[in-house]
Amino acid sequence: MSSADNRGHADLDTIQPQYHDVTRSPTIDAMSAHGDANNTEILGSHAHEKPVISSTDSDLKTTIPAGQYVDAESQHQVGSVDHAEQQPAKRYTWAWFYFNFRPYIHAAIWALFTAWWIYGALIHHRHDHLGWLKPTLVYLAICARIIFCYVPTSIVMRPARIIWMHTVHRGYSMIPQKLHQPLAALGTLGVFLLGSMIPEETGDNTRANRAISIFGLIVMIFLLTVTSRDWRKIPWHTVIGGMLTQFVIAVFVLKTKAGYDIFSFISEMARTLLGFANDGVEFLTDDTVTAKGWFLTGVVPPIIFFVALVQLCYYLGFIQWFIGKFAVFFFWTLRVSGAEAVVAAATPFIGQGESAMLIRPFVPHLTLAEIHQIMTCGFATIAGSVLVAYIGLGLDAQALVSSCIMSIPASLAVSKMRFPETDETLTSGNVVIPEDEEHKASNALHAFANGAWLGIKIAGMIVATLLCIIAIVAFINGLLGWWGKYWGLMGQDAKHPMLSLELILGYIMYPVAWLLGVPKQDLRPVGELIGIKVIINEFVAFSSLTNDEPYKSMSPRSKLIATYAVCGFGNIGSLGTQIGVLSQLAPGRAGDVSKVAMSALFSGVLSTLTSASVAGMLYTER
Repeated sequence: MSSADNRGHADLDTIQPQYHDVTRSPTIDAMSAHGDANNTEILGSHAHEKPVISSTDSDLKTTIPAGQYVDAESQHQVGSVDHAEQQPAKRYTWAWFYFNFRPYIHAAIWALFTAWWIYGALIHHRHDHLGWLKPTLVYLAICARIIFCYVPTSIVMRPARIIWMHTVHRGYSMIPQKLHQPLAALGTLGVFLLGSMIPEETGDNTRANRAISIFGLIVMIFLLTVTSRDWRKIPWHTVIGGMLTQFVIAVFVLKTKAGYDIFSFISEMARTLLGFANDGVEFLTDDTVTAKGWFLTGVVPPIIFFVALVQLCYYLGFIQWFIGKFAVFFFWTLRVSGAEAVVAAATPFIGQGESAMLIRPFVPHLTLAEIHQIMTCGFATIAGSVLVAYIGLGLDAQALVSSCIMSIPASLAVSKMRFPETDETLTSGNVVIPEDEEHKASNALHAFANGAWLGIKIAGMIVATLLCIIAIVAFINGLLGWWGKYWGLMGQDAKHPMLSLELILGYIMYPVAWLLGVPKQDLRPVGELIGIKVIINEFVAFSSLTNDEPYKSMSPRSKLIATYAVCGFGNIGSLGTQIGVLSQLAPGRAGDVSKVAMSALFSGVLSTLTSASVAGMLYTER
């Protein structure tokens, strides 16, 4: 089948696509076998009849695992799995033991955490620095998970749906349909203006700079509209919803104490995670090595450890569970296809290449717009494996974590403006994560060992890439500096700087930095960092931000905007990575992947810049 033939459709025949539940896994699957309705394969209200798959299409026929196909007439079966087709667990294994003694295990877990919560959170540490809020949230999450193993979530969701349909939805339906999008756009603009202009001015965070940030976002939206593949088919619901979601997340993080405390807790846990890798480094060397601050001993080991930990969590099913919940949220609120929702939700957890692996059976049948969206999301965010490395450099951990989350809805909105959907999508109406039996680990130890090996390969690639890139940049700067001396650029003062790649990129990106609301004195340095990120990579830009002048001396506002603007994989090197990964997953679509690659890179960079613009609207010094 040619790439043109399977773009969004498969040849018509008799075999229909089959799907597995989004949360199928060794651990969570066992907990869910008692009727947990949390495992949800969502069927959207905008679903339509699915195209059937050709019996001659061997790729899809042989790789999609057996499950249950969901259509509009069988919505009550959404998320179900045919347990009759499953092989019974072997006796005296963990799965067999858990299945037969599940109530007792759950009761023991509940009793243990109840005692821990009462003794620690309510009695001994309620008023000290440890506090009661965080353990209470953990305890409530555990209780909810255990309860919904036995009680369907419809008990909660059905009343909520009734209330929603008789309040918000009823008011929405009373508004003429042609006014829905204009009113939504005006309401979103009003939210942006109120959230940006009401707070008092502090330092460089003037209302004038915030207004420039708003103007910059409008300019980016206008640019995406005029350069769109087909601006008449832009799904403005997705665009407005994505931008509003991005802004709400930023308000929650930057303006509310609860959001600040939650993301502060997450960043604190991330920094603690780095410390565990130091124990391994000290065992292999000595306790003085970790105090030296070397990149090779301070950043690389946490990457290896984190990747191994992610692989273990993936084997246990925790990663799929979180991805499934995030994917359902984006699917319902932004009306994207199931494949787009899964990849968007997965990228911050497991990276741009691994997230595409989650939808491997569907890759040969993605539309051009879906391929564009998947690549845009990869360019707009960073993976957790390198997130911990950036935190290790001393960057603002809360800004990094929130930027990763903010860029997900932003990438969906930006991609749909730049490359709107014009074809029928195979996964429209379904959020599914197919099982990958081919690469499944035998047990938890096997998964952890595989993760350690994968971490070594990722860390090795980062080290080799940085070594070569920094060397080639130094070589280019040497040539430019020699050439520039004959123009009088000797580097003797600020008016006669040494000609370098950073200097050139700084002037090219000068207008971009201004549109983000960067203070006047820091426009060129921030422009340089953005240019370094796009031409070289974000790691070099972050390293310069934390170690080199004049970046270290920039104002707090400029540093925060620069952190958001640089936090993404949108660079030339990642372009080759994404093309390679998707081409390997679907060799027949290599031409289509290459066709949309540059547009996706442009969209990914703009997605990251929109997050920086929103940060510029809301930042206030704490």
